[in-house]
Amino acid sequence: MKIASLKLETSYATANEEAVRMCEAALILKDKGDCDGAQKVMRPLWERVGDRPRTDGLDHSIAAEVLLCVGILTGWIGSRREIKGAQEAAKNFITESITYYESVSDLQKVAAARAEIAYCYWRDGEADEARIMLFEALQKLTAEGNTKARALLKLTTVECSASRFNVALRLLEDNVFLFDRVTNHTIKGSYHHELAIVLRNLGAAERRDDYFQRAISEYEEADHHYELADNLIYRAHVQNNLGLLLYNLSRFKRAHEYLDKARRLTVSLRDNIGIAQIDETRAQVLIAERNFVEAESVARNAVSVFEKSGRQGLLADALITHGIALARLKEGQRAQFTLEKAIEVACGVGALNKAGLAALTMVEEIDDLAPELLEQACNQASDWLAKSESREVLLRVVAASSKIRAKVRGRLNREHASEVILSKVNLQNKVDLQREVLEFEGSLIRRALAQANGSVTHAASMLSMSYQALAYIIGGRHKDLLKERSPVRRRGRKRDQQMRRLSSH
Repeated sequence: MKIASLKLETSYATANEEAVRMCEAALILKDKGDCDGAQKVMRPLWERVGDRPRTDGLDHSIAAEVLLCVGILTGWIGSRREIKGAQEAAKNFITESITYYESVSDLQKVAAARAEIAYCYWRDGEADEARIMLFEALQKLTAEGNTKARALLKLTTVECSASRFNVALRLLEDNVFLFDRVTNHTIKGSYHHELAIVLRNLGAAERRDDYFQRAISEYEEADHHYELADNLIYRAHVQNNLGLLLYNLSRFKRAHEYLDKARRLTVSLRDNIGIAQIDETRAQVLIAERNFVEAESVARNAVSVFEKSGRQGLLADALITHGIALARLKEGQRAQFTLEKAIEVACGVGALNKAGLAALTMVEEIDDLAPELLEQACNQASDWLAKSESREVLLRVVAASSKIRAKVRGRLNREHASEVILSKVNLQNKVDLQREVLEFEGSLIRRALAQANGSVTHAASMLSMSYQALAYIIGGRHKDLLKERSPVRRRGRKRDQQMRRLSSH
């Protein structure tokens, strides 16, 4: 009996150790950007994105590690490959891991797991919720090291996505000593990469050439660490961003050189999405060089890739670039159609800042737009870009308003601005068809809300759109449905104080 018992214990320990080894190896491959490799390593415990990992027979602490690892991979791979429902599945796995960690009183792991859930919320477009959760997690992550560094980088990304670049800069500069002590080259590279992105955006917003020069140095430092980490995907991102920065500085020849490097790296990885991102950047450079024919062709190809892959955020950016190229080629109707599509795509994923840029670009680039549409496009751009921290963007909005005042006589009802821009119908039948489309849209939303018991989050998932986009549509076009949705969840006093504290930074 003793021999059998000893054999059982040894087998049990081996299963736990093997699970830990697989999780560690998979997360290292994630740091290298290797989706397929990470999934292959975890295959004995986890088949595919969306499946629950097998944790039977594992200690609670080890089961928690497996669930957390699978949750992280599910959110990451789901985001890269636009897998529907992946973020919700990731949240569920990570929440289950937290239950296990709490059962063994591992509070640091609980905080680390909550930081990962926060990132899933951010990917779903819920930036405020992500910000609060990360802030709370960082308060409990007292030990300095990789876990705290990753959480800080996540918070920086959230702030950058909300155009809160000054807040992001303070976060990075206040924690420079933490990142100096980190030995993981991917984390160190990500620190310098995030800092470069922040400096590039602040340089553009504040017209600070010194920020641009610092950004170049930070990109080069990021590339150095990614090279040491053997992370080709992240290196390609850095080279692409360097090309974009040099384009902003009108150093077009050097920009092309970096884009060539980025494209070679991405082609070697067979990453079609990455190639299209680089091509979209190159199209911007070609437009600046007045090579509109080639720019249009390159941008059109990028649009095609993003359409086929379902990458809606990237598609909106590429459509704006394509629209500019078409307008510069004096193809006004195609440019208008393309920019209207960019607005629709951006609104569909709740990226109202991108929708605003598309509307603003219509005003700037298309000279023969009807006065009615000019004013309405400018009104929407003003609304959607009102919170932009970019001085350049705000100046563009002011200039667009001046252009319209010179052309438009009288004003239109602002409440109809979205419908006019977003509708592409024959003018002769416009009013009737628009009303029918709105009624049909309203009935679909009402049905989804009923099936989701009033939850906008769940209804948005059923309708394949973001929470923000659905909330915006209900509040703007279907106010009669406000009573059908569940009440907006109010935050407790503690969270309100944290939000005010974050906003004041």
